[in-house]
Amino acid sequence: MGVERIFDNTEVAFALKSDSELERAYFLFKMISIEPLVRIGTAATNFALKAHLPVEGLIRATVFDHFCGGVNENDCLPVINKMYEKGVSSVLDFSVEGKACEAEFDNAVDVVLKIMEFSKELKAIPIAVFKPTGFGRFYLFEKLGKGEALTSKEQEEWDRVVARFDVVCKKAKDYNIAVLIDAEESWMQDAADNLVTQMMKKYNTEKPVVYNTLQMYRHDRMEFLKQEHNKAKSEGYYLGYKIVRGAYMEKENDRAIENDYLSPICPSKAATDANFDEGLNYILDHIDDIALFAGTHNEQSSYLLMDLMEEKGLEKNDKRIWFGQLYGMSDHISFNLSNLGYNVAKYIPFGPVKDVMPYLIRRAEENTSVAGQTGRELALIKKEKKRRKSA
Repeated sequence: MGVERIFDNTEVAFALKSDSELERAYFLFKMISIEPLVRIGTAATNFALKAHLPVEGLIRATVFDHFCGGVNENDCLPVINKMYEKGVSSVLDFSVEGKACEAEFDNAVDVVLKIMEFSKELKAIPIAVFKPTGFGRFYLFEKLGKGEALTSKEQEEWDRVVARFDVVCKKAKDYNIAVLIDAEESWMQDAADNLVTQMMKKYNTEKPVVYNTLQMYRHDRMEFLKQEHNKAKSEGYYLGYKIVRGAYMEKENDRAIENDYLSPICPSKAATDANFDEGLNYILDHIDDIALFAGTHNEQSSYLLMDLMEEKGLEKNDKRIWFGQLYGMSDHISFNLSNLGYNVAKYIPFGPVKDVMPYLIRRAEENTSVAGQTGRELALIKKEKKRRKSA
């Protein structure tokens, strides 16, 4: 591999963290590394919030402030500006989950539109994002995915979902920013994919504006990518894809066992990694047709993408290629990449503390279950603490 090995530079990685923030990060990852503690902490936090015990302040000062930008868009501004000074852009992610009524769906649209207004003023926010089920009921996506007919009332409801997607994608095109549409569980994803393809066809006529998400832990996603590419070529529009490994593995496997069908998930971590890297290769081979947002905390995949860009003679800041990580994690990847001039964006979750808890709990559980992730964060923080002491 030709590219320089950059991810062990902790001085660049943690330049924005004060000594006390570094200590807090060390404490948090230490706690997360102890699996029983995560389980107990999750249960205790859920109980405390449901019982309206005064724990929000504690959550805010620890786990929330480490993984989230704030309780609303304005609250995120100091984080956004600070990161942008180091060349890292922000993707503001309204991380309120599990809502299911029309007023809440309309509110989610309003929040995304408001973020887009922000982005018109702020170069630091070149990308917007939303979840399909933030704009409509899971049940509708699931029913359509099964190929079942909607009742006339459901059809009216679905028309409103389509209209919400449309208003956001149109605004993205008008404002010349990208909009990433997240992927969710496989049994609702077909309907979401169809709708996103519809939006791509409508708004990606000059260049990619609307991006779908491919969860590469699904063994069918490469085939899907190739089919979508053929369709886009024959119908004359561009594709945008965020590629990630995936976030619902246990849920997917459990449901497949329960309902006696073949799990859509790759049989091993190695197969998922290979699938992800194949996705990178395919998109880079067709970069004139497909733009890429590589959402990964994996060092090898990041190096691979850097290598592919170099091999193909692409500029580090090629507008069609972005690296992305979550706020509060993998700073050694984000800041070292931006330091070399690559396009990098951090997903910054925000929302009321209570509403963002399901997201935070998932992050804690994910860090516990992804082998080596927490250990890696701890080792890097330790290294930086040592470096500062001897500096």
